[in-house]
Amino acid sequence: MDFSLTEEQKLFKQQVIEFAQKEIMPGATERDEQARFDRDVWDKAAEFGLMGLPFPEEYGGSGASVFETVLAGEALGYGSLDAGFCLSWGAHVTIGGVPIWQLGTEEQKRKYLPKIASGEWIAGLGLTEPEAGSDAAGIKTTAEKKDGYYVLNGTKTFITNGPVGDVFVVLAKTDKEKGAAGISGFIVEKGFPGFSVGKEIHKMGNRSSPTSELIFDNCEVPAENLLGEENKGFMDVALATLEWERSVMLAPAIGGMEIQLETCVKYARERKQFGRPIAHFQAIQFKLADMKVWLETARLIVYKVAWNKDQGIMDPLMASVAKLYVSEVSMKSAEEAVQIHGGYGYTKEYPIERAIRDAKLATLGGGTSEIQRWIIGRLLVGKA
Repeated sequence: MDFSLTEEQKLFKQQVIEFAQKEIMPGATERDEQARFDRDVWDKAAEFGLMGLPFPEEYGGSGASVFETVLAGEALGYGSLDAGFCLSWGAHVTIGGVPIWQLGTEEQKRKYLPKIASGEWIAGLGLTEPEAGSDAAGIKTTAEKKDGYYVLNGTKTFITNGPVGDVFVVLAKTDKEKGAAGISGFIVEKGFPGFSVGKEIHKMGNRSSPTSELIFDNCEVPAENLLGEENKGFMDVALATLEWERSVMLAPAIGGMEIQLETCVKYARERKQFGRPIAHFQAIQFKLADMKVWLETARLIVYKVAWNKDQGIMDPLMASVAKLYVSEVSMKSAEEAVQIHGGYGYTKEYPIERAIRDAKLATLGGGTSEIQRWIIGRLLVGKA
């Protein structure tokens, strides 16, 4: 296992950083304050080639590996200072596009992936419901087959890209009596009859990434838009996306932690108290040391999950380890960054205050930290 970057990979990562610094970072503060998704920024990233990285070239993608897609996410987190953009990008690629690529029929892939890969259509996943968050198998949205259609009824909530999305992978119950074994996946376009976007949800952080409810009121989904096999949607979608989500979608946090550390080192060298730079005080050095340890260990864990996926190795245990560790240490890193900046870190004069608001989501979305500990524990004792 060698995580040394090739010259080509180093160049690619640097190019993404420079793109993000030039095209995404300007205006990041304003987009956060206004909770505004910027379609122009999205389109520039799409033109740069970021929206279709892992998809095969025959469907409009770049054929990048999981590891290379992680590098892009890390570079975006470092260069953009816009965690909201990174969240929308990650959801679009990994939990919106990847299930269609991995589970879709040839017709489905040719119909949807080119539009997703080009960024023309924005994708997302419709799973979470008002009464089904951590208990994803408890969803109540139903899908009943009749006359060549599946008729969907129910409400999804906390859906990333909901207000701006064009196509969603939606999970619904096709057999109410079977629990998780009765859930199916569907490809739902925003123009389908009976589909609408519900109320927009205003968040503490990641505010440039739009979030909303999705409403299905006798929504007619053509039978050919069933994704994978009926009643196998829950496990199939999970298996298709797990390592992708818990490497690619975590990667921007790695880049964010790195730029936080660099910012804190620079500030500590310049900020003087008691007649000398605060970088000379052991208390500050210890904080910087912790941030460095968290950064490097988080990076190695995410790289390992991506590397495993590229080797065809499924490792749900390490995927949950990555999700738990990276989400929690990115929050700790953000807290220490604010502490090092003192009162200034609590103001909007520095983007550091945004780091805490943005980092918290990772401990909640995609399976809370408590759920990750439960998964890890059960896998260790063989009761998963």
